[in-house]
Amino acid sequence: MSSDNFFAHKTAIIDDGCNIGEDSKIWHFSHIMSNCIIGNNCNIGQNVVVSPEVVLGNNVKVQNNVSIYTGVICEDDVFLGPSMVFTNIVNPRSAIIRRDSYQKTLVKKGASVGANATIICGNTLGKFCLVGAGTVVTKEVPDYALIVGNPGRQIGWVGEYGHRLEFNKKNYALCPESGQEYELKDDIVVRLK
Repeated sequence: MSSDNFFAHKTAIIDDGCNIGEDSKIWHFSHIMSNCIIGNNCNIGQNVVVSPEVVLGNNVKVQNNVSIYTGVICEDDVFLGPSMVFTNIVNPRSAIIRRDSYQKTLVKKGASVGANATIICGNTLGKFCLVGAGTVVTKEVPDYALIVGNPGRQIGWVGEYGHRLEFNKKNYALCPESGQEYELKDDIVVRLK
């Protein structure tokens, strides 16, 4: 462990070689496995498993009962809802060892994944996307996309504050909370200001 400037509940297990940032909190019965990197100001809920070599950026919030397997990288400000899970092999078999076949999954800055969602490995979740509760993500998710269902499908767009964006005839939208402006062009959303 790299620092004494984080909190770990006495029931948490933290293996050797982990790098845990300042002001992060690791709660009851969670297991942080070897060589993980956890940024500053992260919150790892109860009964979470973080497998070897997972990388979590700064201010990542991991709710209770989440499984984050080897191959996952979460950038800053990611939210992982209760009991959601990542996979890291597309064709698992108990009798066949495939540790050399782990696939990478990237969760970009500000993305949120709802409770009980499943993220199939090898995909990227775009920045500030919102994956609804119970969704099964089977393909790439664009920046700012709103994804729901099984299999997951895009039903709209959200802004950085998580509100659904309603684009006008000129393909501009305004976040009702922040006032941030967005443009939709060629099926890509960009924040203007």
